[in-house]
Amino acid sequence: MADVTETQILEALKEIRDPDRGSDIVTLGMVSGLQVRDGHVAFAVEVDAKRGPQLEGLRKQAEGVVHRLPGVLSATVVLTAERPAEAAGGASGPAPGAARPPAAMLLPEIGAIVAIASGKGGVGKSTTAANLALALHAGGFATGVLDADIYGPSIPRMLGISARPTTTDDNKLEPMENYGIKCMSMGFLVDEETPMVWRGPMVGMALEQMMRDVNWGALDILVVDMPPGTGDAQLTMAQRVPLAGAVIVSTPQDISLVDARKGLNMFRKVDVPVLGIVENMSYFVCPHCGTRSEIFDHGGARREADRLEVDFLGEIPLDMAIRETSDSGHPIVVSDPEGDHAKAYLKIARTIGAKIAQAREAGAASRPRIVVE
Repeated sequence: MADVTETQILEALKEIRDPDRGSDIVTLGMVSGLQVRDGHVAFAVEVDAKRGPQLEGLRKQAEGVVHRLPGVLSATVVLTAERPAEAAGGASGPAPGAARPPAAMLLPEIGAIVAIASGKGGVGKSTTAANLALALHAGGFATGVLDADIYGPSIPRMLGISARPTTTDDNKLEPMENYGIKCMSMGFLVDEETPMVWRGPMVGMALEQMMRDVNWGALDILVVDMPPGTGDAQLTMAQRVPLAGAVIVSTPQDISLVDARKGLNMFRKVDVPVLGIVENMSYFVCPHCGTRSEIFDHGGARREADRLEVDFLGEIPLDMAIRETSDSGHPIVVSDPEGDHAKAYLKIARTIGAKIAQAREAGAASRPRIVVE
């Protein structure tokens, strides 16, 4: 079967007419960010913010038209709108600290959702997220990973998954799976080298669809690899799912800790518990002479955790084995489960699991429960 083309998709979308503007959504320039990869299609429909809530039917119609095209395996369509700053609190969604409406929450079958976050890029957050997810699975939790880094998805490569997701009869995506954990990422739907030229609100809607329109099933823990920073994706997750907590990843040097502090404070403002801080690239041990070098300083994350009154979860060294196994799709927790590095991740995962269990036992109404069968 021949691959569907962008031209075929746009021609099909000309069937969809804006009910208020009297023309089709292609002619009106409402279709943007079109991505096509091996039968998986993703795009946004730009609408006026005031009409957004009334146009969900148009979104579903566009999704259905594209999904019926020969060669299309899945269609991911998001509505996006430019929101006035005063209505959006400076970003998409309610202002930080606003109450999260329970009726709007997604992923009700998942026991606990844990965000792995960082204030800046390049600190090894995705490597940490992948290994912690595998460590939680090794600890007996039914675990999934949501790659929320829309602009730079790396979880597919780290988990060694290169196939494409299939769809269910009700047009939901089946999550990919490897090493016993389920996974969904925008990296499965677009080419690895294709840039995602999407506005911030489009990212939020794409994240919602990867939660709402994926057949996750019942999981004990969903690990979310957050993009770096404190933007739309973080607010979407904080406002649309009941996060059990956030883990902040930082390297030891001051410049990284400044940004980590911002990330931590952002989660506090939206009432998400901070489970603790992980110090990544904490030290380096020369494989030839055994000399230890603290390339990025050492202990900064522990001191910052003490200062901010959150737990220090542990330190992970800067080591070629961690980098090589992550790049090859065989993370250290599964490639060398008895090694010291894997044991460090397993220890952090046990602490995270215990914290969530304690929250459940305390009966915290705002935090989800874990059920291990």
